[in-house]
Amino acid sequence: MTRFAIACACVVLLAGLLSGQAGRGGGQRGGGRGGPRTPKAVLAWADTRNGVAQHDSTSHALAVIERLGYESGAFDTYIRTDSNIISRHPQMTDGKPASGGPSLANVDAIFFLGHREIHLDAAQKADLLSFVKDDGKGFVAAHTGLTAFESWPEFLEVIGARYDGHPWNTAPGTVINEDPAFPATQHLGATFNVTDEFYQPKEFSRDKIRVLLRLDVSKMPPRPELHRTDGDFPLAWAKTYGKGRVFYSSFAHAASTWDNPDVYHMYFEALKWSLGMTDADATPRAKQ
Repeated sequence: MTRFAIACACVVLLAGLLSGQAGRGGGQRGGGRGGPRTPKAVLAWADTRNGVAQHDSTSHALAVIERLGYESGAFDTYIRTDSNIISRHPQMTDGKPASGGPSLANVDAIFFLGHREIHLDAAQKADLLSFVKDDGKGFVAAHTGLTAFESWPEFLEVIGARYDGHPWNTAPGTVINEDPAFPATQHLGATFNVTDEFYQPKEFSRDKIRVLLRLDVSKMPPRPELHRTDGDFPLAWAKTYGKGRVFYSSFAHAASTWDNPDVYHMYFEALKWSLGMTDADATPRAKQ
């Protein structure tokens, strides 16, 4: 079988398992094509217009997220690459009110793959912060999401860290699973190997985030671009922001990595957790 065929088979298997466990997640109502739909909605938002070194994998990543929600029935997905919809009252490009579609008033979580500086006006920024903090909605960010809004201090409080380069570009690495009880990482081993462009985080504190996965820096070749000396290199974490649930992971740079069942299942479970369909301990803690 080809890699694509294997990936599709895994998605179908996952959908079947989830359909057979309807209701276990506290809101899931079965699913599959033609089946009853859940009221949960996810906005997959990927404004990459100002990105540096554009990622060809973005479109495929969004398609994978949409497929997982649709096939399982766990959530429906709106895919948008503009940012006018980041508002309780979305606007068209000419500033006039939009006639319909997604907005922060009718979705339950955001899957974010934005890149670098994204233009939001003051009202939009306030709406986005309130969406998570006050409304208790979910925010799941992947890979390039860590590079976004560097000039917006409040976004650091939402996501939990800043982008600080990728010392090894794309390379094989060993990942340590610090929290095998968390829904998004419980299917992973205590350690596992993966090849990716590992994003180096900065300005994070373990007093504010619960690290789930970290790169085993001791097994990586030395690089001058590695800025931390304590070996702490988180690759995935969970946190709360007000009433909302936030998840970030550095995976995945290449489109093919989004076909890795371990990777897409992690994001699927992270979205379910952010939507309140599952529960887990996101209390910050020291390095494990």
